[in-house]
Amino acid sequence: MTRPISMMWRCGPFSGRVAPQTLVFTVLKLAILMAVSGLALYFGNYPLTAPEISTILFQQADETPDIVIWYHRLPRLLVGIGAGAAFGVSGALIQDMLRNPLASPDIVGFSSGAATGALFTVMLTGSSFWVLPGAMVGGVLSAALVLALAWNKGLSSARLVLTGLALSLFLMALVDIMMARLDILTAADIMKWLVGAFPSPEWTDVVLIFGALIILGPFALWQGFALKSLALGDDIATGLGLNVSTTRLKILFLSVGLTACAVSVAGPLPFVAFAANPIARRLSAASGAGSGSPLLGAAAVGACLTVIADLVSRSLPIGADLPTGVFTAMIGAPLLVWQLTLEIRKGVI
Repeated sequence: MTRPISMMWRCGPFSGRVAPQTLVFTVLKLAILMAVSGLALYFGNYPLTAPEISTILFQQADETPDIVIWYHRLPRLLVGIGAGAAFGVSGALIQDMLRNPLASPDIVGFSSGAATGALFTVMLTGSSFWVLPGAMVGGVLSAALVLALAWNKGLSSARLVLTGLALSLFLMALVDIMMARLDILTAADIMKWLVGAFPSPEWTDVVLIFGALIILGPFALWQGFALKSLALGDDIATGLGLNVSTTRLKILFLSVGLTACAVSVAGPLPFVAFAANPIARRLSAASGAGSGSPLLGAAAVGACLTVIADLVSRSLPIGADLPTGVFTAMIGAPLLVWQLTLEIRKGVI
């Protein structure tokens, strides 16, 4: 078999190999994300031309267009990119760790736990300041509960998925009970958030989600070797010097942390974490760029999916700004059915 061509790179004490196909594929993903981002800044209820947007971004502009871009469209775009990337990396971590494409945070109950924790803290304190801590605690507790219920002389990924689905249904019922105690206007706003919506994000949300990516992202990328080792099986991973149990806990907490941060700013967007990694891997394989980082690919696809879904949600001529989660579900639900069919044919479930 012919070995794929690769090039050496060096940056200070770090060096490595990269395939030309990987570089081309990476540039293509960035170009798609930039194009979609440009459309997200262009489309909206307030009409703006491309030269006006350029002037607003790089020079001083009129007050109203400046407010539209800097206080509405740009924060919304950046929150979508950051949340989508966080969901994508979170899903890739869990799916690669368990070697199961069905095991993503939104399927196994981590997203539902984070959303439930965030909602509970808002109801308890009456302030949105505690949304992130509540989402973090809810995500960790749901992850611990799923692991405890699914553990039976080992951890089966299929059992983990089914247990997570059952927990998600229970948490949805718990959310309904809490929603019944709210007034109509507050319940309507929270319901849109629970579906997955970020219509009026602030720059603090942008700082939060990108801060989480800057802090947790390098730790996630550092687990690349561990994920490749786990893909070979527990025995081989142990032979390579990996503490399997400790490594899985690290990966689990990284996934929960990224999920909680994304949920706190954008709501539990359905199917982004589930769909990003499989789509990125199939696109990578089709382009011959199989040596790229799966986590970076999942982050790019997750960001694109979220921005595209948000762009569609506010561009349809129906007179309503629908939650972004409606359209991420329309993208991810058929993929889930297709993936379930493949797993059934393989005899996995």
